[in-house]
Amino acid sequence: MTIGKLLTSIGVILVAAGLVFSYAPWLIDWFGKLPGDIRIEDEKRFVFIPITSMLIVSIILTLIINLFFRK
Repeated sequence: MTIGKLLTSIGVILVAAGLVFSYAPWLIDWFGKLPGDIRIEDEKRFVFIPITSMLIVSIILTLIINLFFRK
């Protein structure tokens, strides 16, 4: 893949992510609120570990990458 195609692909992905964040925030509201996501709150501290959310993101990215880069 040439550098031009790579930069164009990254640009398209960034524009799509920007549009989702701006016009459809309900598509990403689920992130961090699934069962299995660890949230520990204290008076002074806050720890957030999105285990389940990151598993789902990983599965989705794996499927997308396999669809586009399959030989």
